[in-house]
Amino acid sequence: MAEYKGTREAFAAALAELRDSDPRYVFVSPDSLKAMRATGFSAKYPEAYMETGISEQNAVDLAAGLSTTGLVPFVATYAGFLTMRACEQMRTFVAYPNLNVKFVGINAGLYGGEREGVTHQFYEDIGILANIPNFTLFTPADGNQTYHAVKRAAEIDGPVYIRAGSGREKDIYEKNDAFNPDGVTVLKQHGADVLLLSSGFVLGRVLEAAEHLESRGLKATVADVNILYSKDPSRLLAVINGFDKIVTVEDHNINGGLGGYVAKLVCENKPALVKRIGLSTFGESGPAEELIDHYGFHPEQIADTVSGFVNRN
Repeated sequence: MAEYKGTREAFAAALAELRDSDPRYVFVSPDSLKAMRATGFSAKYPEAYMETGISEQNAVDLAAGLSTTGLVPFVATYAGFLTMRACEQMRTFVAYPNLNVKFVGINAGLYGGEREGVTHQFYEDIGILANIPNFTLFTPADGNQTYHAVKRAAEIDGPVYIRAGSGREKDIYEKNDAFNPDGVTVLKQHGADVLLLSSGFVLGRVLEAAEHLESRGLKATVADVNILYSKDPSRLLAVINGFDKIVTVEDHNINGGLGGYVAKLVCENKPALVKRIGLSTFGESGPAEELIDHYGFHPEQIADTVSGFVNRN
């Protein structure tokens, strides 16, 4: 396994390894070669690197065309520039014909975008793609999981979107831990007072929040939901069915992401009380840790919100 640090390097390392063994894999870059830490890939495989410049719509259309020839293109750049600027192309020219194109969107969430501010922080991407049929949506929790998510995406026939960060994320998983195709992994089981479901790069904070809750006498179970709006949510439903109170925590707008997914499953399968913790406003720029704390994602803030929810009359 290649050496890498953070989500962007993990993408480049995984793509290079895919190309090492299969010439079908190519990288389509809308002026994102350096942002994706893929200069090594382009140097090693110049024939597999296609540059469109700052033209995300053209990049998606090019990838769609390449996929019809049997190639497997990865389009990777800032999450919002894909899911907003090139949304129509992702919908109509990739998802509608169900083409085998993969997408990696970086700077997702406040934690991913941080100092670059609202123009480069993206907390609407999952909500946008959740409304487009045929997409598989991966939300890896760290660089190690991003590496395996890229490898897993290559095994799926059809469009896949991998939500990635800035590369500064803390590792939760070990390097050899596979990306779970079941869509959910239970990481902590203190008890059944409340189920904490998280996805992406705030997962570490949720695990810390569970420890704070334990010290307050509340027994929480924590699970990582790494596939959103899964075509087969049976494993997630099996976890949900053991709880009457559920809290979702995500670095995404409170609508359309993890909270919306879980609320839908609960309403349609097994009624329970659901509290959603996420964003309801635009962010601002600042250092990642301070910024995410400011918007309510400090472990003690999460624990306070969960406590209030569990103990309310």
